[in-house]
Amino acid sequence: MLTRRHLLGLLAAGGATSALASCGPNAGSSEPDTLRVYWWGADLRAGLTQEVLDMYTEDHPDLTIEPEYSDWSAYWDKLATQTAGGAAPDVIQMDEAYIDSYGSKGSLLDLESIPDILDLSEMDEAILETGRLADGTLVGAPNGFNLYATGMNPAVLERAGVEIPDDATWTWDDFLEICQQVSDWAESAGESVFGTSSFGLGAGDLAAWARQSGDEQLFPREDEQPVSKDTIVSLLEFTRKLTDTGAAPDAAAQIENSSASLEQGMFATAGCAFQQVPSSQILTFQDSTGDPLQLLRMPGRTSGEAKMVNKASMYWSIGAQTADPDAAGALSDFLLTDEGAAEVLKIERGIPAFPAIQEAVRPLLTENELVSLDFAQAMQDEVVKPPVVTPASAVGFGDEFTRLAQDALFDRSTASEVADEMLQILADMQPET
Repeated sequence: MLTRRHLLGLLAAGGATSALASCGPNAGSSEPDTLRVYWWGADLRAGLTQEVLDMYTEDHPDLTIEPEYSDWSAYWDKLATQTAGGAAPDVIQMDEAYIDSYGSKGSLLDLESIPDILDLSEMDEAILETGRLADGTLVGAPNGFNLYATGMNPAVLERAGVEIPDDATWTWDDFLEICQQVSDWAESAGESVFGTSSFGLGAGDLAAWARQSGDEQLFPREDEQPVSKDTIVSLLEFTRKLTDTGAAPDAAAQIENSSASLEQGMFATAGCAFQQVPSSQILTFQDSTGDPLQLLRMPGRTSGEAKMVNKASMYWSIGAQTADPDAAGALSDFLLTDEGAAEVLKIERGIPAFPAIQEAVRPLLTENELVSLDFAQAMQDEVVKPPVVTPASAVGFGDEFTRLAQDALFDRSTASEVADEMLQILADMQPET
């Protein structure tokens, strides 16, 4: 089986690009009037996507669409094999963690090369920016987006007698205090509930903490500051403080919770009041708890400085060697901007990236689904510039960060030692300039 390491090796060696080039202009499709569309997802997504593809072919009877889909675990191995063999799909569902691996090696079309076909001008720049490579090339059109936010269960706070915080001004110190209050109530009441499940064990936590620490970045652009040792140490110390004060469960329970499914974790089973979550996942948690959950801004290191960013839930990209870029672009445009297609897909792939499409699906959404849409729209006046997409050289950073953060949490290494090792890993993963 082709792993991520094998994928990066193929692309870094130029194998994918050279193989594509040697196969000629028709490599992406078996014939000019055929488009291959590849996506990942379960049966629900497959059925909805097929429905909208059928809608498209009804209006384009001379076009044949060959759909392909896989679950997440098989998707990237198959795509890497196809790309390296010169048989990449024409329209490709792409993820933020992998888009640079393909885009920077010339395997994805520059979407701004077909502006008359794929019109992205009505998409907010703060969302469109998430599909650009470090050099500014647009290789992914976000078909949905979300924000890393604070999920809150008001029912837990009410039982604990704790007021809902003002998320426009709260800080991480406030967050710690509130979580302690919830945990203290639970202990006195004999309840197995905590203020929060954890914070600081994921790379997204560090990225947010760094943005709030003088606009530092894990993978900085030329005009941005790299994350500092002090910032990493302060996050690790805060994570430990959550645990030591009882605001979060002990280290072993945190690790166990992180490996649980979304539906079985602490937040989904009302075992904590707060958890940092991708905003589009709130519906899954609502369905599991049965409680009316809410989304809040993340606390800031400084009051009023949440510095939240948009993150593409996924993209539509086009294979660079597609036989018909215009046809692939027209289909992508339909998937992104057609109101009829949006009425079928709704928010299955995240909050639609176009404001007009957001409003088209609004009347079709449930009260629980509107929580995610309303929050995403409300934050657009506040979001800051999104970080550069994960470099191809840094696909494995999330795993490395979690491993080292756990070492600090379990006292296998000091926060200072972990920060030094983390900085070295980050230095080795920075893309070549």
